[in-house]
Amino acid sequence: MSIPVYLDNAATTKPCEAAVSAVFLNMAEDYGNPSSLHSIGLQAEKNMNEARKSIAAALVCDPACIVFTSGATEANNTAVFGAVRNYGRRKKRIVISSFEHPSVSEPVKYLEENFGYEAIRISPGRNGVIDADDFNAAVDENTCLASCMLVNNETGSIQPVRKIFSYAKRNFPECITHCDAVQGFMKLHMKAAELFADIIVVSGHKVHAVKGAGAMYIRKGIRVAPLLLGGGQEKNLRSGTESVPLICGFGAAVRALMPSIDTSYGNAEEINGYLRKKLKKLEYVTINSAAEETSPYIINFSIEGVRSEIMLHSLESRDIYVSSGSACSKGAKSSVLTSMGLSDKLADTAIRVSVSRSTTMGEIDMLIKAVQESYLNLNKLKR
Repeated sequence: MSIPVYLDNAATTKPCEAAVSAVFLNMAEDYGNPSSLHSIGLQAEKNMNEARKSIAAALVCDPACIVFTSGATEANNTAVFGAVRNYGRRKKRIVISSFEHPSVSEPVKYLEENFGYEAIRISPGRNGVIDADDFNAAVDENTCLASCMLVNNETGSIQPVRKIFSYAKRNFPECITHCDAVQGFMKLHMKAAELFADIIVVSGHKVHAVKGAGAMYIRKGIRVAPLLLGGGQEKNLRSGTESVPLICGFGAAVRALMPSIDTSYGNAEEINGYLRKKLKKLEYVTINSAAEETSPYIINFSIEGVRSEIMLHSLESRDIYVSSGSACSKGAKSSVLTSMGLSDKLADTAIRVSVSRSTTMGEIDMLIKAVQESYLNLNKLKR
């Protein structure tokens, strides 16, 4: 049996050895409840706080600013609903990009439809990048929340969040700025203070940790109302016994991979450039991800005349695993690509390839060969 070629790392990554070891240790040995006052509980709390320090070091912030959650969806929901509950009683405008992850866009839609908030959605250009001036023009004295992701999860486009958020904080200090940084964390260097974001959300399973652990950076002085009420864990912001094994796996992955961020980025750039070169030779392929202002870890392209799901399964039959878009969309038409102005024809035939630090040129060669074979075979079936 051939070794699978896994190119869906924007959906989830393979856990690294350090993460797996940390998860096992905190299940089999340091299994205490971190709220318990005896030594076994205190050891669990110590391990969890080491993970907190590791994630804070990656964001260059105080560990006291890090709050653990079950993942990015919970963290983004907490950011949107929690910020609005404290800052949106008088201010009723929310400004977001038109292609936020559903864990941001759906809470905003809920507030719009049920509580009378005005939601302004800023669309990107054909390159997938928001015009900062367009976004800033929509933020006013009535804005309670401005939210923009750092890296788009379908095209890899890098958004000008620093310019957007610095404008909002300078001109409207009470406006809460929120950044879903899931696809940028541990791939791009970032300092919390330099993003000018009051709240930053990251996720473990996107960075070679395990599913079920996420984290929020909340700037000191920012008040966020909790979604969950209970025992008051995580400074009353996320009640419920913390999943120490998953949190420690998250911290271990960050510690293990932090020193090689630059090396990994360079490898991703080489892989991305090589893939683009190969794709450009195929006359039936259109590359949707811009060459500039884009993370090298993600590339989106369309294959003429072959619907995404059909190509995806054809590649899967050859042990090559890609995506037709966001893993959360489950085959639905991409709102990201349509917001960029792509035709239905391109959106319906789009494939997302997302690489990791272990992706090789040989795997890209295998992908290209499989795309060529699939395209020819599927077109023969149409005749």
